[in-house]
Amino acid sequence: MQNSNVVLVNSELGTLETNRVLRNTYALLSMTLVLSALTAAVSAMLDLPHPGLIITLVGYFGLLFLTTKFRNSSKGLLCVFALTGFMGYTLGPIINAYLSMGNGTQIVMTALGGTGAIFLGLSGYALSSRKDFSFMRGFIIVGIITAFLAGLGAMFFQVPALSLAVSAAFILIMSALILYQTSQIIHGGETNYIMATVTLYVSIFNLFTSLLHLLGFMSGDD
Repeated sequence: MQNSNVVLVNSELGTLETNRVLRNTYALLSMTLVLSALTAAVSAMLDLPHPGLIITLVGYFGLLFLTTKFRNSSKGLLCVFALTGFMGYTLGPIINAYLSMGNGTQIVMTALGGTGAIFLGLSGYALSSRKDFSFMRGFIIVGIITAFLAGLGAMFFQVPALSLAVSAAFILIMSALILYQTSQIIHGGETNYIMATVTLYVSIFNLFTSLLHLLGFMSGDD
């Protein structure tokens, strides 16, 4: 009887912890998305130049490293906002490029709506079904590395078909990452809401930019 009570208490504590991580993750994610949207809007309105591939990669991985290092302290929150603000700034010139097209506004809004629909749909499915998607971990890691390297190759060698394939691949991989990360939170595999937020933010960012690329190509203006 005593053992069963201990199990029940542990189960309740686990549920409370999971709910806390979920609540904090989505609260922080909302704030980072707002910040990212604001910095993107300012960057676009001021017509600021894109920092370029090297600065973007150094800024992203540098801030990601700092976020990971300080994930268990208040400094981690500052790093998260610095990371997402920086990524928002890099997004501004990209959005401007699409808005300069004849149907640019439609492309951007469609990509934005599609990103929101995919994220909410997959998150809702993972939360309601409570399925364990941890089996996707290997596929996601290999997929991200492969798609990233292929993307660099497409950029340097100017191969449009490969670039489109990379965008399509990133949509699938980021969708899998949303399912995986949400599942990890639910089942206790991820207990740090800062890192959970970063993972979901990166998924949303890559979904949006990949959809922009594909929609721009299909419109005939990319």
